[in-house]
Amino acid sequence: MSLKSLNVSKKTHKFLLDKLKDRRIFQIYKKFESNLPIEKKFIVAVSGGPDSLALSFLAKIYSIKKSLDIKYYIVDHRLRKNSTLEAKLVQKKLKNFSVKLNILTWKGKKPRKNIQSVAREKRYELLTDVAKKFGIQNILLGHHLDDLFENFFIRILRGSGLKGLISLDKETRENQIKLIRPLIKIDKKDLIYISNYIFGSYIKDPSNEDDNFKRVKVRNFLKQLSLEGFDRKKFFLTIKNLKFANENIEFYTKKNLKDNVTILGQKNNIILKEIFFSQSNEVVFRSLTEVIKIVGRKYYAVRGKKIDKVIDLINTKSSFKVTLGGCIIKKVNETVILSKE
Repeated sequence: MSLKSLNVSKKTHKFLLDKLKDRRIFQIYKKFESNLPIEKKFIVAVSGGPDSLALSFLAKIYSIKKSLDIKYYIVDHRLRKNSTLEAKLVQKKLKNFSVKLNILTWKGKKPRKNIQSVAREKRYELLTDVAKKFGIQNILLGHHLDDLFENFFIRILRGSGLKGLISLDKETRENQIKLIRPLIKIDKKDLIYISNYIFGSYIKDPSNEDDNFKRVKVRNFLKQLSLEGFDRKKFFLTIKNLKFANENIEFYTKKNLKDNVTILGQKNNIILKEIFFSQSNEVVFRSLTEVIKIVGRKYYAVRGKKIDKVIDLINTKSSFKVTLGGCIIKKVNETVILSKE
């Protein structure tokens, strides 16, 4: 880096750090910092909306304070006419703050159904692929407290179980990469404040106003609840209690897998003891789901309805043979065996 560039960078860093003199921004940053206990390389996922721009600023401050070299990426899904132009505008905006934003482009055929869901999966795929390329284990996402509430109600509408209802957690894994959500306890209105205060503006995605999308319908429903006195703190406490219950189930699921599973060879064959199926329904469901993932060598779990059907067969049939998730599942003389298909 030239001496001129170094001086410009120092001035920009001072300019950004001075923004912490704003009391509200300082308090938001401290909350962000407490939710990000890592001092290693990471990627920041940017979209151009107020959430991700605020995340970009907070992560930049964090990197300056911790002397970290981090990478920023935005995914151009090319689902809208102006998506490429918008990505370049965000790239230019962040460049003014010494943030080098790289653009990842989704090439190929685009979906006609479940557009938001498929686009989300593709975004994670592109981000985790580039993370692996550079040997980076952590990706920061801009999900915030409002997303947590929205996700909860969306999962209710889908008929999700306990694990699904609380799936938007502070940390999850995707394709062996850790996805971290340091904004998960921060209100969207605070992130909008940062974006306006620091950057002056942000990209508005028109799909966020399209009532054809389930998430938008849920968002509008929550706005209506807020007008009628919806208590966010009590609701957050409910989610915390559900997480506590989920942790207990996870404990007994791991115990079931440890005590009642016999692995043969290179995980190509697994025998399930009879007591494996004597646990609570949810523990059996999660345990069997995990065993199928192990034997079938699948990252994603098989659909819950299919797992339920297999459990019903195990409970009602003396013998059977089915294939599911890359596995051959057999029951012979009260013994259940899973083999690689």
